[in-house]
Amino acid sequence: MTSSDTKKPSYSRRIMWLAVFVVVLFGGYSAGWFYMADRLEAEAARAVADLNKDGVTAECANLNVRGFPFRIGLYCDSLGYEDGGRSLFAAAGSLRSAAQVYQPSKAVAELDGPLRVSAPGIAPLWLDWDSLRASVRIATPLPERVSVATDGLSGMTDPEEGDPVSLFSAGKAEMHLRPNGTDVDWAGNFTELEIDPGIAGGRTLPMLNGSGDVTLKDGVALIRSGARGLRGRSAEIRNLDLSSGEGGVSVSGPISVAADGLIDASLTIRLRNPPAVSALLVGAFPEARSQIESAMAGLALLGREPSLPLRIVRGKATLGFIPLGDLPPVAR
Repeated sequence: MTSSDTKKPSYSRRIMWLAVFVVVLFGGYSAGWFYMADRLEAEAARAVADLNKDGVTAECANLNVRGFPFRIGLYCDSLGYEDGGRSLFAAAGSLRSAAQVYQPSKAVAELDGPLRVSAPGIAPLWLDWDSLRASVRIATPLPERVSVATDGLSGMTDPEEGDPVSLFSAGKAEMHLRPNGTDVDWAGNFTELEIDPGIAGGRTLPMLNGSGDVTLKDGVALIRSGARGLRGRSAEIRNLDLSSGEGGVSVSGPISVAADGLIDASLTIRLRNPPAVSALLVGAFPEARSQIESAMAGLALLGREPSLPLRIVRGKATLGFIPLGDLPPVAR
């Protein structure tokens, strides 16, 4: 039999079956995506509805799910929360969230400002930002990691409650939380923090940068229980740092709060470049120039980065051999 008698493959039929397969695959995927979107929207609506009880009003305006075909996420035109019984109120702009379909346990979100906050004991606040982004890696019983980062953060008193008063602004700020066994690790930092003289007693404070790294003992149980307050809690401060220009101060060590609110701590305070720290403090507290300069001159003899022990026993604080007085109990 010659080659010309061999039956030629039907390429058109192969292409047709390939097209059918693609259509069926895409149709099945689309049906699955919209099914999951409906479930997610229903669960989110149910969660919001569950908050609306016992005098609480919560809202996620125009809640819907978007992101087809490769992402899935919740969207709300605005957020609101009010608890009349505890005089708590919060409201913010639109929320946008998304997770990749192939990695649904990792979600990201953006929130538009301003955020209006009112709570007992503080003036109504108006917080705003150029951008606020959050990410979470979902796990059980707590997320593996939660991160929040902002650019152009600023705060003032709520202009709807009277003439606004500027409070602060910061170039960048971010924080991260993660479980560490039974504990919870917190880390954060901010840059270019400017505090308005109006809330600093008319003092002009320098631009500040700061960072922190703290472990809250038994933090997982604390978060899961929903307990409030710090009484009966303890933490390990690996580092809390505040700096401006060439000068700075850092704190590290364990700290705890007893059931009656009294503090116990064994901390180490380190200064970087005491003359620079002295200049910053004198600028902020000119009325205490002589005391500041005398203290910093003594510390400068210990080098460019001297350290001092800060001990707090049942609320009584001592810096080195110098008694600082009593600290009030931590509020419940």
